Amino acid sequence: MAENAPTAGVSESGGGKGSPAHDTIARRLPFGFLPYLGAGVSIAFCYADALGDLLAPLLGLKPVAINHHLQAVLMWASALVAVIGLHRDSRVHGNRMPFGVGVAGFMIVAGTLYTFYDIRILILGYLLLVAAVLLNPIKMLATLNRSVHSKASELAALNATLEERVSRQVEEIERLARLRRFLSSEVVNLITAAGKESLLESHRRMVACLFCDVRNFTAFSDSVEPEEVMDVLQSVHSTIGSLVEAHGGTIGYRAGDGLMVIFNDPLPCDDPVMKAIVLAGEMKTAFAEVQQYWSRRGHDIGFGIGVSYGYATLGLIGSEGRYDYTAIGNAVNVAARLCDRAGDGEILVDQRAKAEIEGRVRATPKGPMDLKGIAKPVDAFNVASPLDGG
Repeated sequence: MAENAPTAGVSESGGGKGSPAHDTIARRLPFGFLPYLGAGVSIAFCYADALGDLLAPLLGLKPVAINHHLQAVLMWASALVAVIGLHRDSRVHGNRMPFGVGVAGFMIVAGTLYTFYDIRILILGYLLLVAAVLLNPIKMLATLNRSVHSKASELAALNATLEERVSRQVEEIERLARLRRFLSSEVVNLITAAGKESLLESHRRMVACLFCDVRNFTAFSDSVEPEEVMDVLQSVHSTIGSLVEAHGGTIGYRAGDGLMVIFNDPLPCDDPVMKAIVLAGEMKTAFAEVQQYWSRRGHDIGFGIGVSYGYATLGLIGSEGRYDYTAIGNAVNVAARLCDRAGDGEILVDQRAKAEIEGRVRATPKGPMDLKGIAKPVDAFNVASPLDGG
């Protein structure tokens, strides 16, 4: 019986670690239930005779003698259930001490029942088994306590760096907001995702530069209310800003009724001059609605554009928190002065820009122009935008 009992006990428990039956028990039974149940039942069977003699008169029953061999089997089998429960719980709290003490108690109980029976040794076995059962939740509490302290330490560390992390995130948001003021979303996303902010450092590159502004804006501003002036500016910049975004241009700066747009920087693009001309044509079309609205109200305003192609130095200019991405150089100055000289609806380009779009759009010579701040006269051309059928 002693040789077969342990095998039968393990079989009934559902097998070893990882077996389906064991996992089912672990899911369904609460922590500590099996050790308490097994130890309690084993002790109850140990004192079955005494309990029967005590309870039988109270219940009006005759004492029933229990078979001592069956009693022994029930005692060690119940103790084995307690040990199995201790093993299962040790996998939860990670401490093997209660299981080891429980195994020692079980072996003493089983050994005493089938070798040399001594009530004192049997009591020692049950003391060890009960000690293991009581030690089991203590170890679990210790594990939980360590886990709580660990989480508390992690939380404290997170809180200690929270302010710094929030500050970095706020700076990042502000930085992205500043970039989106003058770069297209596609460029901003590429720069931030790839960590290529070095593209914004001062450098020299061949660019197409476009300037545009509203003709007769000063006279218009003097003849209408300030709120109406602001409405016009907001409408113009909102519409033009959307067009620049759609064409992948970079806004150099906004100044009242004027705007500078750069192509081929900070990211290179194909055919930058043609992109500038296409954008200029769409700007003219978009402004026509604003122009017609105020023309019906007796105000003569127009829209002029200048485009040049050449080398410029580009980068961030400003002070901490107030940076602008802009370009400087002769090509920028030429575009700005051509814009100043452009009449309503004209797109004036210099010789170099005209050569880039030769044969694709219609260009009317305007002759050499003396431009303010430019040492030599500039050959200018009035270019028809693709939208005009040129």
